[in-house]
Amino acid sequence: MKLEFTKMHGAGNDFAVIDGVRKAVELTPEHIQQLASRHFGVGCDQVLLIEPPKRPDADFEYKIFNADGSVAGQCGNGARCVGRFIREQRLSGSDAITLEVGGELRRLVITKDLQVSADLGAPKLALNAVPCSLESTDIECDLTLGNVTLKAGILSMGNPHAVVLVDDCGATPVEKIGPMVQALDVFPEGVNVSFMEIETANTVKLRVFERGVGETLACGSGACAAVVHGIRLGLLSTNVTVTLPGGKLEVTWEDERAPVWLAGPAETVFEGKLTLQ
Repeated sequence: MKLEFTKMHGAGNDFAVIDGVRKAVELTPEHIQQLASRHFGVGCDQVLLIEPPKRPDADFEYKIFNADGSVAGQCGNGARCVGRFIREQRLSGSDAITLEVGGELRRLVITKDLQVSADLGAPKLALNAVPCSLESTDIECDLTLGNVTLKAGILSMGNPHAVVLVDDCGATPVEKIGPMVQALDVFPEGVNVSFMEIETANTVKLRVFERGVGETLACGSGACAAVVHGIRLGLLSTNVTVTLPGGKLEVTWEDERAPVWLAGPAETVFEGKLTLQ
């Protein structure tokens, strides 16, 4: 099968974006793995598929697949790249787009210079909604890793997230601790693990170890989860600049009933075709 794709990225979080609106596309987990391979395919953190909506109140449906072929429930950087893709491919000329994502509706706002802000919905703060089998009403929970206990904020931004505060983001052994947290059986659907260094009430540094991918240059939903956790701890303001290895993202969250908004770069890299086995 020959497949047309567009390579895009948001702060280095990179994607293969597929148009399933003008032509129906069926992708298997093996197809996803081939596309995502950095040696034998396009190379990306996630594959994004845009299709006609199932709901009358949505403009498009948007599906997210991790590099290992598994399904993701949310991708903030991906949503913003999808907004730019929709405009550049002339699938819609509207400045406001509504995406159907896993049965939920998410809004995009697109400016004339193709800057995209994405509504990632309100965070889910109850542990059973993450899902996480721990029982606690505290803002931070204890995670036991062998002889070490970490404190983490656990919440869902459409994906499960565990946010750990650290003194030095750059020196944290993310590639070691991330898989250990993900392996805990208290997370039945896995978890994205974020390591946040707070600089000021408006600026943080962040590294994210994503389920199904590993550490990425940026994670939009991870940035949102980290800021939400920092605000709940009383350490951050309602508008925060998040610096990740791939660039900067802007996160805004007014209160627990409000959606979290994510803004930042969304860039088209190249277009191409790939023959899938």
